[in-house]
Amino acid sequence: MFGVAEISPETSCFICKNRHEDVRQLALQASKYPDVNMAEAVVQIAGWQIAEKKIPLWAQTEGIRYPQHLSMEQCSSEVTARYKASLVKGDSFADLTAGLGVDFSFIARNFNQADYVERQEVLCELAQHNFPLLGLNHVRIHQADGTEFLKTMKPVDCLFLDPARRDSNGGKTVLIADCEPDVCALEDLLVERAHTVMIKLSPMLDMASALNELKYVSEIHIVAVNNECKELIIILDKEKIEGKCIDNEIVISCEQIVNNFVHQHLDFTISEEKKAVCTLAEKVESYLYEPGAALLKAGAYRILSERYGVKKLHANSHLYTSDVEVDFPGRCFRVLAVSGFGKKELKSFLQGVEKANLTVRNFPSTVAELRRKLKLKEGGDVYLFATTLANGDKVLIKCEKLNSEKNIS
Repeated sequence: MFGVAEISPETSCFICKNRHEDVRQLALQASKYPDVNMAEAVVQIAGWQIAEKKIPLWAQTEGIRYPQHLSMEQCSSEVTARYKASLVKGDSFADLTAGLGVDFSFIARNFNQADYVERQEVLCELAQHNFPLLGLNHVRIHQADGTEFLKTMKPVDCLFLDPARRDSNGGKTVLIADCEPDVCALEDLLVERAHTVMIKLSPMLDMASALNELKYVSEIHIVAVNNECKELIIILDKEKIEGKCIDNEIVISCEQIVNNFVHQHLDFTISEEKKAVCTLAEKVESYLYEPGAALLKAGAYRILSERYGVKKLHANSHLYTSDVEVDFPGRCFRVLAVSGFGKKELKSFLQGVEKANLTVRNFPSTVAELRRKLKLKEGGDVYLFATTLANGDKVLIKCEKLNSEKNIS
């Protein structure tokens, strides 16, 4: 039976009173509070402060205990955990790399039986303490290596893995084969042990790599939060894939979450993207659109033109335009002016503009280089896009952001 060390009433009271304080300053004041276990207090306060933003449900639940900073840094956010939970349900579930248990705590609610598997004893102890507080009384805690557990476990409806993406030197890895455990080597066993296998991978991973290295991919989910790619989720399903052409079957789902509750969602298949008719613009029209991070990661380039009736500025620019405003899944702008890079033209174009939000797309300069050249500070209400048009012209597009609750930051 696992158990965590009791926190004294004095330390517990100190934690409650100082939840919003700077933990670095608190650590320096340890001598003022001889009855307080300051080392433990600092860990719990720092953990709660991260959870307040990252895992609100945990922060709002009295008595939750937190681990050292690294585990908090690496754990999923509540919003991405809830998204993963929305994808699966059934009778039995096992998480082979459970860690702190954030993903597990949300996914397990959709199953009658759930097994938490984790090598680190301290995390198993925290799970044993925290899960009943979260209403998860149907789970079983196993301190074990996930790969070894997999070899002897009974089949379940769903398996979840979040392979470690750090090498022996602590550096981040992005290749599937470099993660621990190696899901490529385990793939056949994984799909034997579960009807559905969900794998969380690095958002830096090339999707083509996943498709080349894994045989049973049925779905790919790309999750962006506030326009930053956070997770690449692979669903393996042997029954769905066997005997079918993978290119025609894989569904790519792009989920863009804004401020934890506004969603922009797009599904497409690889074959749909290949076949889509992409119209190139002859000029920049009244509105400009920049796809959200999840769509860019997914390679949803041609399909956006076809589905939303917008024209692409250039095959490689990944910016779109239209004369009529459309509800586009990304950042949306009203075009104010367009300029080439002639000295006179630029001077008139930038008159009165001292600062701007600058983006480059398919353009031969970096943001930093162009900002220096244009002598512009960062920020303000003006948005500038430096890009290349279909005819090869290099232009600067001045815009204002459209006010829409769905508009990505």
